Amino acid sequence: MKTEKEKMLAGELYDALDSELVVARERARDRCWDLNATREREQEVRRRILQELLGSGGDSVWMQPPFFCDYGSNIYLGERVYFNFNCVILDVCEVRVGDFCFFGPGVQIYAATHPLNAQLRRTEEYGKPVTIGSDVWVGGGAIICPGVTIGSKTVIGAGSVVTKNIPDGVVAAGNPCRIIREITEADRDSKPLRQ
Repeated sequence: MKTEKEKMLAGELYDALDSELVVARERARDRCWDLNATREREQEVRRRILQELLGSGGDSVWMQPPFFCDYGSNIYLGERVYFNFNCVILDVCEVRVGDFCFFGPGVQIYAATHPLNAQLRRTEEYGKPVTIGSDVWVGGGAIICPGVTIGSKTVIGAGSVVTKNIPDGVVAAGNPCRIIREITEADRDSKPLRQ
């Protein structure tokens, strides 16, 4: 029989009040509290906390506090990922982010979701993994919903709500987020989009 943690990571219905999961969330929230209490000059302390908190990537991520997550251990970051202020990751399933990704302030990534059936929702929840390729820029205030995959070298406009998969190499924006256009060689010399 699967543990509640195994069910959670598999994207199945699980009991979030399971004692093992409660302890794991408390651990993560304590680490987030510690991170968020650091001063800018305490980079070595931040690095140690991030290495303890995250599944991987804590050794090279640049995280501007405050930052919040459910477990931390289900967050897998590539090289040199940057999170601006006030980002949230609800990592009840794996959240995987490729190399050299930028997240503007207030970006939220949700792997957590809930059943539509009210009776089930009282006692169980579930999740869907989120995958973000390399070299992705997500503008400030964007929300990435459960189960979404965002392709490499894509730009997500500020304030977007990403409810469906977005392919490689496009600019996408809106609520719901939709593809605006492909990114081309002509964009090499263009001015950056507003964050």
